[in-house]
Amino acid sequence: MPEKVKTRVLFHSKCLNIYLVRYPEGHSVGRHVDMVSEGPLYKLNWVLAKPGAGGEFICEKTMFNLFGRLYLFRPDLYEHRVSTIERGNRWLLSFALTPG
Repeated sequence: MPEKVKTRVLFHSKCLNIYLVRYPEGHSVGRHVDMVSEGPLYKLNWVLAKPGAGGEFICEKTMFNLFGRLYLFRPDLYEHRVSTIERGNRWLLSFALTPG
């Protein structure tokens, strides 16, 4: 059984949250849409460290994708997932913005 995902909240406010996330070997994130209570949700995800194999981010539609390292997308509108991490860890810095 793979290790658990470790998430550290670096900043939390009404409209901006910043997380540092470690996805371990063997982990994947199934296809989903993020639920929000109201308004739009934007995420800017910066992949700090890619795993040796696997762990690819797949999204129906991104607003911005820089070399597979920096993604801006609407997780409340478009399905997204991460393929199984076959070797190593995936480190992510995630900025979640809910403008109000």
